[in-house]
Amino acid sequence: MHEKDDWTSASDEKSSPPPSSGAASGDSANKGVAKFQIGQSVQHRKFGFQGVIFDVDPEFANTDEWYEAIPADVRPRKDQPFYHLFAVNPADNSPYVAYVSEQNLVPMPEGEDVAHPQLEEYFEGRRDGRWVVPRDRVN
Repeated sequence: MHEKDDWTSASDEKSSPPPSSGAASGDSANKGVAKFQIGQSVQHRKFGFQGVIFDVDPEFANTDEWYEAIPADVRPRKDQPFYHLFAVNPADNSPYVAYVSEQNLVPMPEGEDVAHPQLEEYFEGRRDGRWVVPRDRVN
C-alpha cells in the first residue's frame, strides 16, 4: 500500500494543497511527546480525512525529499510527533496509509468510526473506544 502524506490526494499522484493560512502552531513545551495514542481515531484538521493511528514517531522520520515536496507555506515543523494512520478518503471511502504531523490532527468526533480494511488485521479488536494492539506487536 502506498503511504500518503497529509496533503496528498486520494490518488497516488501528489497534488497541491488547498489554499491555507499556514500550519497551526504547536506547544513547544511538549516537543516529542505524543498527544494521541496508538489505536485512537483522529481526523485531519484541514482536509477532513479520518484514520486510526498505528504508529508514532516522536519527531519527523521520513525522507528529506518527502518533506521538501510539501509547499513551504504549509510544511509542518519536524520537531513534533508524526503519526502513521490507516486513513480513509472522505470523497470515496478509499483506504490508504497516511503520515501526518500532530499539528494537523484533531480527535475524531464522538460516534464516528473509521472503516479501513487493515484495522481488523492489525489490531485485535476494540476496547473503551480505541483499537487494541496485540501483545506480540507491543515493543
